[in-house]
Amino acid sequence: MDVHRPPASATVRVRLFATARTAVGTSRLDWPVPPEGIAARDLVRALGQEYPALRRLLDACRFFLDGEPLSGMGERVRPGHEFTIHPPYGGG
Repeated sequence: MDVHRPPASATVRVRLFATARTAVGTSRLDWPVPPEGIAARDLVRALGQEYPALRRLLDACRFFLDGEPLSGMGERVRPGHEFTIHPPYGGG
């Protein structure tokens, strides 16, 4: 299965925070997805392939879909959804 950016007419808004934002170089992406959506695991895999610096962080990240914690990596991310990536935060 090819998880690179599919041809699509609709997008998912991907929001990135902290080191994920730094790894990608922006705080927001509009990522194309097919009309039926994509499994969260496939979206994360595609983002990691597109942004190698992000790939190194993804195993430690938490993911949210429309502001709610992701229930599982098989959950469908559909056009119009907002998918948020939160890496571990440091500081004090």
